Order: sequence, then structure tokens, then C-alpha cells
Amino acid sequence: MTTILARIVDTDLDVSAHLAAVADPRAGAVAAFVGQVRDHDPDADGQVTALEYSAHPDAELVLRRICTELAADPEVLGIAVSHRTGALAVGDLAIVACVATAHRARAFDVCRELVERVKTEVPIWKRQKLADGTHTWVGL
Repeated sequence: MTTILARIVDTDLDVSAHLAAVADPRAGAVAAFVGQVRDHDPDADGQVTALEYSAHPDAELVLRRICTELAADPEVLGIAVSHRTGALAVGDLAIVACVATAHRARAFDVCRELVERVKTEVPIWKRQKLADGTHTWVGL
């Protein structure tokens, strides 16, 4: 049985909680990804000062579906992923993803696929606030 934690939350993300969620004595590897708000974006004209994430009401269902599909791989022992919504400052954590497997290569591969699928499939949008007072939308 594969442990799955899949959440869209408006509170701070805890990396340790995600690592604990995928803990399994059969696991020889846990790959983790921590995405944080940066002060720039190649597509933005100016310095990014903050982000504001919003999600469709079905976003968590889509996130859980992705995790369930990845967990069908018998090598995957645990998956934990959470994405923030609401206002985030530079340096805040926007996404935490952890994948446990018996061997490191598979953990890295599945963790990368998980994050890429979250970025492309989960209906989450971000508004980037810029230093000059303007903003841009990403993901619409």
C-alpha cells in the first residue's frame, strides 16, 4: 500500500511533515522538491516582490488523481505533495513534494514527474506582484 498525501492549503508548508508522511522501512531513498518564491521571473518586467496563488475548487482532486496514478508504480512507496494558495512573500514555500522508493533513481524520476504534472495539470494560477506596483498573471 502506497501512502499518499495530496493537499492544497492556505497555510505554511512543512518539509518535515512531508518527509514523515512518506517514511517507510522499505524505502532506501526519498527525493524531495521544495519550490519557493523567488524575486524574479524571466517573463516579468521587473523585480517580483510577492505572489498570490489561487486554485480552482477541484484542484485538490486533480492533485490526488496525479498522485494516485504515480502511486500505481509498485516501486513507489509514498508520495506527499502540497501546494500553497494565498499571499506568499519572497522566500516562502509554494510547493513541497516528496517521493519514497527503494532506490534513488526511481525516487528522483517520480518526484520530477510529480512536480512537472502539478505545474501543467493542476488548475492553480499565480499573480506576480512587481516592485513598480504592477502585476502579471501566470497560468491563465
